[in-house]
Amino acid sequence: MLFSFFLSSDSQFQEPNPSISSLGGLFQNPRIARTEEAIETVLKKIMAAIIFSPTACRQLAQFLAAIVFFHGTEYFLAIGIHGKPRVSTSSLLISKQYILAMVCSLLEYLVEIVLFPGLKEYWWISNIGLVMVIIGEIIRKTAILTARRAFTHNIKVYHEDHHELVTHGIYRFVRHPGYCAFFIWAPGSQMMLCNPICTVAFTLVTWRFFATRIPFKIRYEEYFLRQFFGSEYEDYSRRVPSGVPFVNWSLGPSGLVSW
Repeated sequence: MLFSFFLSSDSQFQEPNPSISSLGGLFQNPRIARTEEAIETVLKKIMAAIIFSPTACRQLAQFLAAIVFFHGTEYFLAIGIHGKPRVSTSSLLISKQYILAMVCSLLEYLVEIVLFPGLKEYWWISNIGLVMVIIGEIIRKTAILTARRAFTHNIKVYHEDHHELVTHGIYRFVRHPGYCAFFIWAPGSQMMLCNPICTVAFTLVTWRFFATRIPFKIRYEEYFLRQFFGSEYEDYSRRVPSGVPFVNWSLGPSGLVSW
């Protein structure tokens, strides 16, 4: 009797729990297992493409170096010219939209180097992008060092005593060399990665940004420059282009015109 009691009790304890069984079945589901294997395979391919590919190592290293150099020098030059108390982290020029754009560019690169590795082997395109990044840096840093205190990362809406209209040096050739430089630098960074989608996207987005920032409008740069410097800036804007293709604004006899 006692033996039969323990036997029946043991059988009750060994009876499978439906919830545990269903959970175990979930992890043993062939469809989920195949998905996990596919994800693991993709991750291995990505790591192999990055670690063992000289192309990826060079291109990604150049890209990261370009980003660090651009933003680091912007911040430290601002401190050196304006003084640390007058400079905030906004001088790093890193916004949420910018971070999103860079994440998209890296995602495109990773997808393409796994699925279309040959696309990244067009070294003449990558080298052109590298040259564009260097040219953009040279133009922008030359503009900063030429304008010095007149160069700021935020549009000034009030005239200050030290404000002067800079028309010498690189400003003899373009009115907005800082914008011109970034318009070269941004697409160049994507050409350096051989990212066709982001190259086009960065070109369009940066052009659109500067096309709406430069024109003669309330709260925009050319409006305040004309307010600050009057006819002196009018004459300067007629002689010198903006530096961004198809974005050039001036005041004609009938008002605002563009060409």
